[in-house]
Amino acid sequence: MATRGVALTGAGISAESGIPTFRGEGGLWRQYDPVKVATIENFMADPRSYWEVARERGPAVLAAEPNPGHYALSGLEKAGRLVAVITQNTDGLHQDAGTENVIELHGSGRTVECLDCGTRESRADVQRRLDFQLPPRCRICGGSFLKPTAVFFGEPMPEAAVAEAIRLAEQADVMLVVGSSLVVYPAAEIPLVAARAGAPLIVLNAEPTPLDRFAEVVIRGRAGEVLPEIAYRAINPSEGE
Repeated sequence: MATRGVALTGAGISAESGIPTFRGEGGLWRQYDPVKVATIENFMADPRSYWEVARERGPAVLAAEPNPGHYALSGLEKAGRLVAVITQNTDGLHQDAGTENVIELHGSGRTVECLDCGTRESRADVQRRLDFQLPPRCRICGGSFLKPTAVFFGEPMPEAAVAEAIRLAEQADVMLVVGSSLVVYPAAEIPLVAARAGAPLIVLNAEPTPLDRFAEVVIRGRAGEVLPEIAYRAINPSEGE
């Protein structure tokens, strides 16, 4: 019975909350050029390009609420089956669902930082200014380089988060991957770390991933439908006998 389970989640788990994935069918990068929208180099050259997209899709992200998949992982943590959720997502929905130990590999999209003076504001406050101010300007220094505290392409991932994720994977007695395409590194390396340490790997994703061949169990389905069933069986093992 798992007591040191670790979950790695990607955009797929939040798709059922109305937040589009990036690479899957209908994903964000099939609508927008990621080089133009989400690289730090292009952001510094033209922050307006990013914020124009943010004005369009930001309200849906801010309005999103956790779905049954998020709550199932929170329930597994509370039941002592899961020690942490490592996430590639920046939407904060795991925290909203009640998960306490969340490792954000790509930072948070809920906070915006001025790259000129370091002032931070909530994303919701900045979002409200986009209808009349593009790009948005810092309320303190007037700078125009306001950037979400999420990691853009070309930026280093937070070292402390990556180190903690690897440590957790090395100690895990099961690794559950949910809604990740497993093509972005170093995040995709984390399940392999767990598997090399002897933890069984379970992959739940709508589409095939490069690591399916290393998994003991591969499930094609929706996180909001499958995870509650997994959580129920893990928390009540005697009922499955």
